[in-house]
Amino acid sequence: MFYYVLKYVLLGPLLRLMFRPRIEGVEHVPESGAAIIAGNHLSFSDHFLMPAVIKRRITFLAKAEYFTGPGIKGRLIASFFRSAGQIPVDRSGKDAGQAAIREGLGVLRRKELLGIYPEGTRSHDGRLYKGKVGVAVMAIKAGVPVVPCAMIGTFEAQPPGQIMPTFKRVTIRFGQPLDFTRFAGMENEKAALRAVTDEIMYAILGLSGQEYVDRYAAQVKAEEQVERAEQPKKFPRMPLS
Repeated sequence: MFYYVLKYVLLGPLLRLMFRPRIEGVEHVPESGAAIIAGNHLSFSDHFLMPAVIKRRITFLAKAEYFTGPGIKGRLIASFFRSAGQIPVDRSGKDAGQAAIREGLGVLRRKELLGIYPEGTRSHDGRLYKGKVGVAVMAIKAGVPVVPCAMIGTFEAQPPGQIMPTFKRVTIRFGQPLDFTRFAGMENEKAALRAVTDEIMYAILGLSGQEYVDRYAAQVKAEEQVERAEQPKKFPRMPLS
């Protein structure tokens, strides 16, 4: 119940006022039945903008950190995300991917919409990164269509690290559903999973027009952090007396 109050009364109208989203191709989102909406991930605002423009309820797999913050603020944030239909997923440890797949398949078995960001994390520089194969596993096992989605302009409106978004018009673009039933029974074959994932990412790329990087975003982020840490610190020159 609170999901729809949040969407139509509280947060939805505010987001539409702030971002004035152009919505393209929303007719590609199935009106009933299970489906995966796979999108690029540029901003914290993406979690709420996409659901705001889709008539049906959509459930996202969200990182567990949103649900485990300390104190009253942490509990309020966790309550907000649960009310908004988000499912916490622990991304640490070797079993993290399997946990996310189990949760996602549960949503699809209920004939609902599942939202997922195949990159696994927000882009830190606005580029589109290599997708992880969990989306392919779920699409093949559940036998559901995948609707590609591109968020355009949200990186400029609220880049990583910026708490308050800038009032800026954005575009939310949906593509034609992708059918992967030809891969039925191949959810354990690495080549099939990579082929499906790459096809999804290529569709998102075609919608977004981003620069593509054939590497995982988390890996690139980690390497750049190490490089920054290793750079020699520059101290200001003291004037000669």
